[in-house]
Amino acid sequence: MSTASDHLMDADLRDSGERLSLDELRALQLERLQQTVRHAYANVPTYTAKLDEAGVHPDDIRSLDDLARLPFTTKEDLRRSYPFGMFAVPMEQVVRVHASSGTTGRPTVVGYTQGDLDNWAEVVARSLRAAGVRPGMKVHNAYGYGLFTGGLGAHSGIERLGATVIPVSGGQTTRQVQLIRDFEPDAIMCTPSYLLTIADAFEEAGLDPRETSLKVAICGAEPWTNEMRLELEQRMGIDAVDIYGLSEVMGPGVGSESAITKDGPHIWEDHFLPEVIDGDTGEVLPDGEMGELVFTSLTKTAFPVLRYRTRDLTRLLPGTAQPNMRRIEKITGRNDDMIILRGVNLFPTQIEEIALAIEHLTPHFVLELVRRGRMDGLVVKIECEPGVKPVVSTAAAEILKLRVKERIGTTVDVEIVPSGSLPRSEGKYKRVYDLR
Repeated sequence: MSTASDHLMDADLRDSGERLSLDELRALQLERLQQTVRHAYANVPTYTAKLDEAGVHPDDIRSLDDLARLPFTTKEDLRRSYPFGMFAVPMEQVVRVHASSGTTGRPTVVGYTQGDLDNWAEVVARSLRAAGVRPGMKVHNAYGYGLFTGGLGAHSGIERLGATVIPVSGGQTTRQVQLIRDFEPDAIMCTPSYLLTIADAFEEAGLDPRETSLKVAICGAEPWTNEMRLELEQRMGIDAVDIYGLSEVMGPGVGSESAITKDGPHIWEDHFLPEVIDGDTGEVLPDGEMGELVFTSLTKTAFPVLRYRTRDLTRLLPGTAQPNMRRIEKITGRNDDMIILRGVNLFPTQIEEIALAIEHLTPHFVLELVRRGRMDGLVVKIECEPGVKPVVSTAAAEILKLRVKERIGTTVDVEIVPSGSLPRSEGKYKRVYDLR
């Protein structure tokens, strides 16, 4: 069966940004970094205050080494500015907003000018080309549409490449199987865990998932391992490629793997300047050392970010398929308590906020990550107030499950446990237990 890597034997289709020499890339990065810092300082009060406090003026940025002088941006900065306080242009210039989950239930809101959307479409198109997708192919887009950046971000990039987008969105797995059979797409975009669910659905229907028209899967929005890649490729007869992104920096398309090398996403460094730091000290680490990934945007107008701490753990490695742009090692962990559950960001503080608004539930709870079949699941084990009747505690559990679905956008299981049975805090309370 033909796979995506066979199609990469085509003539070089790289765009002008990908063709930059290393010297040209570094010069362009410095020019764009200087413009971004000036723009953020002049138009975003948070950055004006942070740069002034750090004693750094935009005119002080004279080389790429000066990037390390800039203060970090954190999710807490974005939370405090909710909803539009980090926007660097008037709202009449913002043509779209997206949002992702925040640490206290408030979403992190990001905005885009038309120029931002054009750049975003280009880097997604670039990512698709790296994965082996070509103009004229059909792409089944099973990322969720809406405030989540995955669906619409992928959609625009598919169109920009000149491929045909099939905008299925997520869910309705039986229908996904039918459309893949009927429409015969060449590629699919979705979370890796959902692709396993689709493979299961094919087999449950008595169909061989290796016999579809699919040649490549471009998967992202959650950490996944090379072991999962191998299983997807063997079960579906495809190439499975990792696309990286996050809404605060742009969305999907910040970087992507090549279907030939499959050795970690190349970062599109003409648009996004990466660093890896020591998560405890903030010290910039040399390429090759493991630490926390940090990004500075270079071409975003509505929502520029300076040294945004992603909390993703990885290392920067030399480019291979794209020699002048560095790769990141596949991300499989984080250095905070955020859970990524089927593509949705979830924090223990969100569960706490919802639970404490429900009568009879207590703040004593733990979260257990479990694997059920091919999908990750989350069990909320929580105590009720002493003396509550079982029928009342069961009703409270159902309310918690419903409100988590409504407010966070994912399904969890809720288990009421006896009062006093969960551990109590002795300093830093461990909320999350990974039992997968």
